[in-house]
Amino acid sequence: MEEIVEKTIKIPEAVSHISVVGEQDSNLRILEENFQVRIIARGNTLKILGKQQEAEAACQVLEELIAAAKRNKIFTRDDVLTAIKITRSIKSASPAADLPDVAAAPIETISTFLGYIKPRTEGQRAMMEALNKNDIVFAVGPAGTGKTYLAVALAVAHLKENLVKKIVLARPAVEAGESLGFLPGDYKEKIDPYLKPLYDALEDMLPRDLLKRFLEQQIIEILPLAYMRGRTLNNAFVILDEAQNTTFMQMKMFLTRLGINSKSIITGDITQIDLPTKKDSGLVSSFYVLSGIEGIAFVKLTNRDVVRHPLVKDIIDAYERYNEKQNSKEK
Repeated sequence: MEEIVEKTIKIPEAVSHISVVGEQDSNLRILEENFQVRIIARGNTLKILGKQQEAEAACQVLEELIAAAKRNKIFTRDDVLTAIKITRSIKSASPAADLPDVAAAPIETISTFLGYIKPRTEGQRAMMEALNKNDIVFAVGPAGTGKTYLAVALAVAHLKENLVKKIVLARPAVEAGESLGFLPGDYKEKIDPYLKPLYDALEDMLPRDLLKRFLEQQIIEILPLAYMRGRTLNNAFVILDEAQNTTFMQMKMFLTRLGINSKSIITGDITQIDLPTKKDSGLVSSFYVLSGIEGIAFVKLTNRDVVRHPLVKDIIDAYERYNEKQNSKEK
């Protein structure tokens, strides 16, 4: 019979206790049900009793809850269940054949101005490993895999450690069903909604007053892709988000902005191209044009890397099955 072990985790004084344990310890009860452990809460100390593997997995989820609470995030029941699901998949799944071999890669933490962020899936770990070895990384995968969030976290960590002097985040302003001309406001007000996901990620990683100062001093720039033309970005961490909506020439323009001591992450989902002709996507063409160049890496995230609501993975799977049926009919 496997021995029962005891693990201890302390909730830092600065962290909201209820954000971690949940209302009436509801988060702890979810963990007990799913990991076959017993969790005893005494003040800010949590004792986890159970078999070695189960207790360690429960501890890992609790550490994620604490990290989220440090960023003033409150986990819902669905969030806790998703974290449990991801923790189990990381321990049991082997890396996909088309991902870099990261099975032996250490689980690192990303240090931001508001605490630490951990890669939560094998695909996210592959992104980190690729950036350690290359100056340009393409991270391609479906919605909900944390591509943008992790890219911003890595950029903030580089800025915090003085490895770069600025962050530049860009997105193509391509309509997804609505024309810019019909949206209210001036041009900036029309464009800002496209850039909101980048602001949201930054707000999780920097105190509000510091983020405001960095934006005012242009230490952090968030801008439409078109504003990148003609620039040379030295000592910078540059992110191109939603890259599936760039054209061939826009992608070339963006990549040639990179200057001395700079790194870049390009993220996108080739199943959600909003260009009039999907074959014109600069992200798709980059696979063929840039493959094999030393210093450029491609990382493919899959449905296994989805870290949103558990239904998101099922939705992606359903659409993929539908597309496969349609394609087979057309043939």
